Amino acid sequence: MMGALMGARTGTRACLYGLVAGLAVWTGAAGAETRVRIGVLSDMSGPYSDLAGPGSVVAARMAVEDFKAAQKGITVDILSGNHQNKADIGSVVARSWIDQDGVDVIADVTGSPVALAVSQIVKDKNKIQLNAGAATADLTGSKCTPNTIHWTYDTWANANGTGRAMVERGGRSWFFIAVDQVSGQTMERDTAAVVKAAGGQVLGSAKHPLGTSDFSSYLLRAQTSGAKVVGLASGGEDMVNAIKQASEFGIVQGGQSIAGLFTFITDIHALGLKLAQGLVLTEAFYWDRDEASRAFSKRFAAAFGGKMPTQVHAGVYSSILHYLKAVEAAGTKDTTTVLARMRAQPIDDALFGKGEVRVDGRAVHDMFLFRVKAPEQSKGEWDLYETLATIPAAEAFRPLSQGNCPLVQ
Repeated sequence: MMGALMGARTGTRACLYGLVAGLAVWTGAAGAETRVRIGVLSDMSGPYSDLAGPGSVVAARMAVEDFKAAQKGITVDILSGNHQNKADIGSVVARSWIDQDGVDVIADVTGSPVALAVSQIVKDKNKIQLNAGAATADLTGSKCTPNTIHWTYDTWANANGTGRAMVERGGRSWFFIAVDQVSGQTMERDTAAVVKAAGGQVLGSAKHPLGTSDFSSYLLRAQTSGAKVVGLASGGEDMVNAIKQASEFGIVQGGQSIAGLFTFITDIHALGLKLAQGLVLTEAFYWDRDEASRAFSKRFAAAFGGKMPTQVHAGVYSSILHYLKAVEAAGTKDTTTVLARMRAQPIDDALFGKGEVRVDGRAVHDMFLFRVKAPEQSKGEWDLYETLATIPAAEAFRPLSQGNCPLVQ
C-alpha cells in the first residue's frame, strides 16, 4: 500500500485508492447507495512533501478506518494527486477529479497558491475543500467562500503565537526572509502587524523563490540590518536550508534570534536539536502532548516508516473525520447540507479537542506555543518540543470582525 502511495502521480487523473471495500448501502436514503470520494491533493515530492505529502494520504486512511465507515453503510474512496506546488497543475487535477472521477471533497491542499485556486474551483462546482496544509489566512478572510474550510493553522495564528512571543521576549526589531508566494507574503504581513502593534519595527525584508538552495544573500541582508529577530516565513526544505546556512553565517552567535514562522516537527527533526534548540514556534498539534495524541501518532508511525505526524497530517485526519460525521448525521453527502452540518456540529476529536467551524470557514481550536529542546533535554529521536503555553481557541485565530470575509454579516 505504501508503495502505491509513494507512486501517486500528477496528471489529470490520479490513482484511486478504495479504503473501504465492498458495496455499502445508505440505510437512511431510500435504498440509494452513498459513496464518498475524497481527493488528497498535496506536494508529494517537493519541499513540502515531508510535512504533508504521502503522510496526508495515510492520515486520511486512518480517519476513514477510525470512523468505521463500512459499519455505518458508507463507502469511502481516497484519491491522491501531486500538485507540484503549481496552481495550474493543482487546478487541472481538481477539475478532473470533480468532473471525471466524481470527487466530493479535496483535502490537504498544502501550498497557498494552489489552495486559493482550488477554493474557487470547489465554489464554482459546489464541492468541498478541507484545507489542512495551506497557510494564508486569506482563505477565511477576503478570499473566503462557503465551500472551503480551513482547518489546522494559518498566518494570523502563527503570527500572533510566535510573533507575539518573540516581541515579549525583547525582539522588537525584525527582518523578514519570506518565500515569494502568497503564504510568505501573508505571513510577513500578519507578523509585521503584530510587531508594529506592540511598538516594534520592521527593518527590512527579502523574498526568495520556492525551493532555493542558497540563502546567503538574504541572510547577509538580515545580518547587516541589525534586527534583533530574523523572521523566516518559509517552510519545509526552505526553512531547513535557511537555518543551516544561518548557523554558518553566525546569525545566532552574533546576537540575533531566529523565528521560524512556518515550522513543523519534520523541519526540526531534519535540522537536529543542536541547530534548532531554542526556536519558538506555534503549532496546532504535537505527537507527545497527551495520551490521545501519542496513541494516534504511534499508529501513524507504524504505517509510515516510523515518522511521527505533523500538524498537517493531524489536520487531514481531523477534518475528514468531522466531514464523515456530518455526512452520517445529515443522512446525505449533498454539499450544501453537509457544509451546514459541519458548521452546526461541534468539532470534537482526540487530536484537536473541542472546537467549531465558523461561518467564514475557519476551524477554531486551541493552538500551542512550543520551544525546541536542547539536545540534553531530549529523551528520544522525536522528543523535540516543550510546551510554553496553550493559546485558547477564542484567542488563537483572527476575530470574525477583522477578516473582511464577505460571508460574515
